[in-house]
Amino acid sequence: MSGPRAMSLFDLTTRAMSAQLVRMNAATSNLANAGSVSSTEDAAYRPIRTVFAARLDEASGLVGVESAGLVRSETPPVKRYDPGHPLADETGHVFEAGVDESAEMVELMESARQYQNIVEALQTAKRLMLDTLRSK
Repeated sequence: MSGPRAMSLFDLTTRAMSAQLVRMNAATSNLANAGSVSSTEDAAYRPIRTVFAARLDEASGLVGVESAGLVRSETPPVKRYDPGHPLADETGHVFEAGVDESAEMVELMESARQYQNIVEALQTAKRLMLDTLRSK
């Protein structure tokens, strides 16, 4: 009976691409909720962040990355005086999501670029494997 299968380059890149996709989706969700308001501080949207974890494959000795989940940011909502807003509390305040749109755009662009880099590395590995097979 054989042991666990060793992780390949393709497994590593698949996990890394998946992790970057989760990161892109989190940034997109934050951007979609930027500017949303609530009548209470507790109900206001809080940005989400992706938590990454290293994963050691004992069979191959390779270390990959994966998304370990999402966490809510501790960024507090912005309290804004807007007595005419339908969600304003008794003092005339609404609580706006504490999303920094510029930072989220940077996060989105960075994760998209990392995703592209992984795809390029995967394509290079595939091309090298095919070249090796053709040379025999």
